[in-house]
Amino acid sequence: MSWNWQLLTAGHFRLDGGSMFGVVPRAIWQRLVTPDEQNRIPLGCHCLLLERDDKRVLIECGYGAKWSAKEREIFALEDREIGAALGELAIEPESISAVLLSHLHFDHAAGVSQVDSSGDVASIFPAARIYVQQQEWDDALAGRSTMSRTYLASTFEPISRQVELVDGDTTVLGDIRLTLRPGHTWGLQTIEFDDAEGTVCFVSDVMPTGNHVHPAYSMGYDMMPWDNMRSKQALLDQACEGGWRLVLYHECDHPVVRVVRDEVGHFELPPVGE
Repeated sequence: MSWNWQLLTAGHFRLDGGSMFGVVPRAIWQRLVTPDEQNRIPLGCHCLLLERDDKRVLIECGYGAKWSAKEREIFALEDREIGAALGELAIEPESISAVLLSHLHFDHAAGVSQVDSSGDVASIFPAARIYVQQQEWDDALAGRSTMSRTYLASTFEPISRQVELVDGDTTVLGDIRLTLRPGHTWGLQTIEFDDAEGTVCFVSDVMPTGNHVHPAYSMGYDMMPWDNMRSKQALLDQACEGGWRLVLYHECDHPVVRVVRDEVGHFELPPVGE
């Protein structure tokens, strides 16, 4: 049985363009996206809501609302979070039965918790099981990253009793596939599911935007750029051969795409209509 799904935008923000394109020189990447005066480029946070029978499943949570004015300025954080996106659909967070997180960096997962009326940080989705790779959870707890302040205790501590840890490629909730694709982090997973038209893959930071389709266009934030390049190549091969649609988490303009090859074998990402 297929899933019904829709895209939810949990805000926009900006990160340094050089960091987003790694070894690619600015003279090249700025042909694809124009940076602001602080060299930052715009990025989206596109989550997915899946529904079937009495199940509501959320993929990714965005950066949330637990930010100071200074932090909002640094990252140009839009005043929007996943609760607002759900509220526009008249969906209560308490009705979410499962949350699938690709990894635990703040821009993907911090929205899973909020400051409650008593001033404590608590889970936004109290009835949900939250699925994360064991490797990712261990690395987040240990702060295993070259970046500071990307694994936040306020993200994972409030959900610790709800977390369902998985180890490697597995299937959850009957038929949703979690696929380990190391590179950006050691424990990053993509999420694949089927709707009435075929397979949809939530790509996460294996390929954050359509501008990262080239093999060498990896991020400076990637823990293992070579491994991420291999993971991306394998994913694009699968998607092209299988006719998958991809959801690009950080893509501002066309977050849902297909994968095709041009006449010389390079991958292209034509957008899928609304």
